[in-house]
Amino acid sequence: MEDLSNWQPPRWPDGEVFEGRYARLELLTPDHAEALFAANAVDDAIWKYLPYGPFAEVDGYRAWVEKVVAEPDPRFHAIYDKEAGAWGGVASLMRINPAAGTIEVGHINYSRPLQRTRAATEAMFLLMEWAYEAGYRRYEWKCHGANMGSRRAAQRYGFSYEGVFRQAGVVKGRSRDTAWFASIDKEWPALKAAFETWLAPENFDGEGRQKQSLSSLTAPILVARDPKL
Repeated sequence: MEDLSNWQPPRWPDGEVFEGRYARLELLTPDHAEALFAANAVDDAIWKYLPYGPFAEVDGYRAWVEKVVAEPDPRFHAIYDKEAGAWGGVASLMRINPAAGTIEVGHINYSRPLQRTRAATEAMFLLMEWAYEAGYRRYEWKCHGANMGSRRAAQRYGFSYEGVFRQAGVVKGRSRDTAWFASIDKEWPALKAAFETWLAPENFDGEGRQKQSLSSLTAPILVARDPKL
């Protein structure tokens, strides 16, 4: 059993800007609403597994932003794609438990223009980097059990599969199973190296195609793989 007698609980997320090569994350505010609403409007399917949305009007989306940013947890961040020059999505740090050293990334909603970009991946790296360097011991990812895209993303990012909680909730009038994934601090050095290798400009050819996939780089770190993938 690991001795944690000298371990100190990490700090609460304080809202600093996370700056990367391809992405910038800052705390979500109503000022982001118009740009994010426009990006989200490209495809309403992005809301399928979330307990809210889609929003028919920008005022409705802005009202939702005003509501969620008033709470300390989740801590929503807006994601800016530097290559596209546009705001493209949100993600949050949530279920923040410094006493246990655990934190979760969730409420991830990427517009179609942001999906499958280097900024999309770097945004996840920047949040994970903050959590581990702040001293959190466990970084979690949970998603609707039917959301295979999210399950694939979790495994690609180096989160190990931990099982499915059956009938864990009701979302938009339907039963929800919840798939659990997590990484831990002992895996962070290898995960960081995997992300940095993938994000390096030299990992992409002149057409922007990757040379090494992130999945291949994180695969050796996984302690368990999702049997549905």
